[in-house]
Amino acid sequence: MRIPSGHEMLVTTDFSVEGVHFRREWHPAKSVGHRCLTRGLSDIAAMGGEPIAAFLSLAVPEDLSQRWIDEFLQGLLKLASEFNLPLAGGDTSESPGGVLADIVVVGSVPKGTAILRSGARPGDGIYVTGKLGGSAAVLDRLYSDARKSIKPSDWRGHLFPQPRIEVGKVLRDKSIATAMIDISDGLSTDLSHICEESSVGAEVSADAIPRASVAGRKVDLQIALHGGEAYELLFTAKGGTQVPARIAGAPITCIGEIVRRKNLVLVRADRARSKLRVHGWQHFQHSSADK
Repeated sequence: MRIPSGHEMLVTTDFSVEGVHFRREWHPAKSVGHRCLTRGLSDIAAMGGEPIAAFLSLAVPEDLSQRWIDEFLQGLLKLASEFNLPLAGGDTSESPGGVLADIVVVGSVPKGTAILRSGARPGDGIYVTGKLGGSAAVLDRLYSDARKSIKPSDWRGHLFPQPRIEVGKVLRDKSIATAMIDISDGLSTDLSHICEESSVGAEVSADAIPRASVAGRKVDLQIALHGGEAYELLFTAKGGTQVPARIAGAPITCIGEIVRRKNLVLVRADRARSKLRVHGWQHFQHSSADK
């Protein structure tokens, strides 16, 4: 495997575990494969990188049908083809329980240009791509037996999220982002990671957060703040930077500002201020009986 001259290697690995990250009764096999690869591609996007190759290790129970495995691979390979990404290798094994899939994605970035979590500075604006909370809201409805209220468009975003590879590359190429992460664990949690790595704090405007709609209604603010699996990008940019309203088709929204004091603060429309508690989504945490 060759990394382009003058580039650095990026490597990410993510587990997808049945009963934790997906359920076969809720998630079609093609969706599980797609989502498995999305997790790795989103990490590459968050550093402004270009994916080069993927490796899959897949463990399945003995009684799992060949059709399920074929459709899992179809979902994964269809997404890979969108980025000319070869499945370069991996491993297979029998699982004593459910399905386990570990995806490794290798990428590259021009030397010294990778966007890290540690570059945010006081005065930087805080931005997100897309809309937040949709995927977590769909899961909440599944748990509450409100599946029939979920529209096909809502399902699509949850089952087949799109990694923001092109957005990440533009943010890197144009030197817009000073720090970046993907919102896979929830806005509050992932913003706290940037603040910790950059030794700064943040003020977030509650009204500015772009909330997804599910079943024709905007999701609750708490879900938009803490719901995971969004696979959108959260980044910071120097004050005064002209950040486009859309990049590679994705809407970009400014939701706050980086500050010197190391606290996370939520500012509401009436200017009331409160501590923004870190309470990111823990996948399928409802009860041990559910797993």
